[in-house]
Amino acid sequence: MIAAAARTALQKLMGERVRFNALLGRFTSLGVGGPADALVVPEMLDDVEALVTFCAEHDVPLYVLGGGFNTLVLDGGIEGVVLRTQRLREIEVSGDGLLYAEAGVSHSQVARVCQERGLAGLEFSAGIPGSVGGWVMMNAGIPDREIGPLVAEIRVATPSDGTVWIAREELRFEYRGVHGVPERSVVLAAHFQLEAGAREQIRNEIDRHLAHRRNTQPIDQPSCGSVFKNPPGDHAGRLIELAGLKGAREGGAQISSLHANFIVNTGNATAADVTTLIERARDAIREQRGIELETEVRIVGRPG
Repeated sequence: MIAAAARTALQKLMGERVRFNALLGRFTSLGVGGPADALVVPEMLDDVEALVTFCAEHDVPLYVLGGGFNTLVLDGGIEGVVLRTQRLREIEVSGDGLLYAEAGVSHSQVARVCQERGLAGLEFSAGIPGSVGGWVMMNAGIPDREIGPLVAEIRVATPSDGTVWIAREELRFEYRGVHGVPERSVVLAAHFQLEAGAREQIRNEIDRHLAHRRNTQPIDQPSCGSVFKNPPGDHAGRLIELAGLKGAREGGAQISSLHANFIVNTGNATAADVTTLIERARDAIREQRGIELETEVRIVGRPG
């Protein structure tokens, strides 16, 4: 729990932008999870910088929830402050094909601007859940494309140096991750270097990627996105399906019958239901294939 003095100071700093003991299930794509000690929804980038500094000074844990995708919040909730970036949605384009997007910008915003301005390069991101901040930190992508190569620089709020820009050369992107972002910092925005393209062709590519997702992923059900990272040379969903676990249930959670690397909430799932299915799948693949599946979804918080 946040100490009483820190709680009072946080209330003074953030005012109506902070809520205490806020249930997080409604803010996650899976629809499960306990409360946050404090939930903050900043209105502007300066708010984030102030919050990062505050948490460092008061030794309060800070977790960025972003759009609530790719995250499994445990039933006991999250200690410290949870930051949602939903209102940080400024997006603009400069004349040299540089697209600026704040951390809370969604894939639909990116797709719309790219179509309108004839900017090519990010079509593959259509339908990737979450928002720009999460895309950068997870190096989001599809099997043959990732966000990292398109990042020109990122804007970051740090606990000691305020807001800084970090150039692409100082970052090292890897499969579902990035190195070079200072500890306890928060991504505020990113510049993406794009190229001029034909609007109709860009729109067609976006539509193709969206159609593929509709046909292969359970986008009409609450899920946290891909549960496991793909092991080298294989696909986690294929292995889970071969293990006979496609459609397996635990309480209100189910391994999707459409794509076995997704776990969906059928209506009344708990985080404990989901973690049970995660471990069941991991154990089965380890025993049958000798492969240790690594979670892509971030599991955070306290057990219930």
